[in-house]
Amino acid sequence: MSAGLTEFKGNKMIQLRRSNDDRYPFQFGLSKAKLVLDHIDEIEKFVRGEEFKNETEEKTDEEIKKAEKDGEFI
Repeated sequence: MSAGLTEFKGNKMIQLRRSNDDRYPFQFGLSKAKLVLDHIDEIEKFVRGEEFKNETEEKTDEEIKKAEKDGEFI
């Protein structure tokens, strides 16, 4: 596997490849990289096939409406 920096429309991107011959590398920018880091525990559970808690069921209607208003994903 290899990783490197590229640029897209003037923005720095990180590009991940399975090999140097990978025709379709995976790339993303800084804001998505930060999002990944903020949710690395959930991503690890997903990769390991573990279930993670569905917090939506525990929220009240008021909490759900506030989250939706604030643009949060619940």
